[in-house]
Amino acid sequence: MATEAPPPPRNGAETAPGPVQPTTEQFVDVQESEEFSELRRTYRSFAFPLTIAFIAWYLLYVLLSNYAGDFMGTKLFGNVNVAFVLGLGQFATTFLIAWLYSRHAAAKLDPRSEAIKSRMEADA
Repeated sequence: MATEAPPPPRNGAETAPGPVQPTTEQFVDVQESEEFSELRRTYRSFAFPLTIAFIAWYLLYVLLSNYAGDFMGTKLFGNVNVAFVLGLGQFATTFLIAWLYSRHAAAKLDPRSEAIKSRMEADA
């Protein structure tokens, strides 16, 4: 079964110890550091505005769907109306935001967090 613990080593062979875990005090020191504060600030300055913008865009779509039926039913071409195009726009912006966050994290967040993690593991 996948949830069972691995079998003990045979013939008294020892397994290599895992990485040493930092202490609670080390975690608190890192959390209070300027470097960690800057990492949080960088994350929040990207994530919060995009989250607010996307929620506003989504609520606009919902409100237009409920209260502006004539506008949303306006045909643009063939059987494609404004509601359909804006609905597809919801999916497009979801994927766009995910892609933008992935790029932002890889460029700005991951290197900083990896440096913090490496330093903590080295100090442990």
